[in-house]
Amino acid sequence: MLEKIGMTLPIIQAPMAGVSTPALAAAVSNAGGLGSIGIGASDVAGARKMIDETFARTDRPFNVNVFVHGPAVQNLEREAAWIAALKPAFAEFGAAPPAGLRVIYKSFTDDPEMLSLLVEKKPAVVSFHFGLPPAETLAALKDAGIRLFATATNLAEAEAVEAAGLDAVIAQGIEAGGHRGVFDPLAPDVGLGTFALTRLLVRKTGIPVIAAGGIMDGAGIAAARDLGASAAQLGTAFIACPETAADDAYRAALKGPGALHTRLTAAISGRPARALANRFTELAEAALRETTPPDYPIAYDAGKALHAAAKACGESGYGAQWAGQGAPLARAMPAAELMATLAREMRLR
Repeated sequence: MLEKIGMTLPIIQAPMAGVSTPALAAAVSNAGGLGSIGIGASDVAGARKMIDETFARTDRPFNVNVFVHGPAVQNLEREAAWIAALKPAFAEFGAAPPAGLRVIYKSFTDDPEMLSLLVEKKPAVVSFHFGLPPAETLAALKDAGIRLFATATNLAEAEAVEAAGLDAVIAQGIEAGGHRGVFDPLAPDVGLGTFALTRLLVRKTGIPVIAAGGIMDGAGIAAARDLGASAAQLGTAFIACPETAADDAYRAALKGPGALHTRLTAAISGRPARALANRFTELAEAALRETTPPDYPIAYDAGKALHAAAKACGESGYGAQWAGQGAPLARAMPAAELMATLAREMRLR
């Protein structure tokens, strides 16, 4: 699988929408891995700019990740209750909460212009998070010569990925930072760890498996490979690289006590996601005891507004600082240096 794509190292940098950048993706790809950009939270113009910049920085293959979540259903009563639960936090910073909440970005399933852009630009890989698009969408991408990956958190999801004819499945363990890739957020989540899930999918499916979640160094990559994974996907390991879009507060938090106590919560965005423990996760958990958050990504509209109000007053603890359980092992170094370090650690293991 790696050779067909053009990778020389079994290292994939996770897309991390809002944090990954063309500079980071290109640095990883130029070092022999597979760099990634996340466009799930972007419009078509923003996605085009990111893809073009990545192509300008590297002639190596890279991955473009999209979100394939189900349609958000507006529920004015539930949204009003959520705004009311967050109102005291806004008041702390002299701000009023939004009068109403919006669907702040589209699902790839509902965005034919984004599909046209990907078919036009033909990145080496397109990956899907939260589910799979329709068969005709998959066919259009395949006809363009694009290889396709999708995240799975359990065997049933992986079997759906295989049945759809994709090229690889990303086994996302419960340790992973950012959003859980569960297809149905209302269904029970078995919460399998990365290595248990990786081995399960290697044994029970017939497509290449990419291990993801909590892997921070070369020893972890080698361990995933020993279990049969074709590659490992690392996200949190790259956050501290200077090429990411993480702000100073995010970088500082990654070194702080919150990194030892990541939280998995649906209250920030409306879907389960793992973040560094901070004032935002504390507030989110308290709000969950009062009411149910709106659908994803409607709930995220309120969270982003609160973060902006707090940041304007010098408080950085309301950012959605996504990170996995391996966060305390993050290392601040340029991406090319980190890639070389990971390769060396794999050889020394």
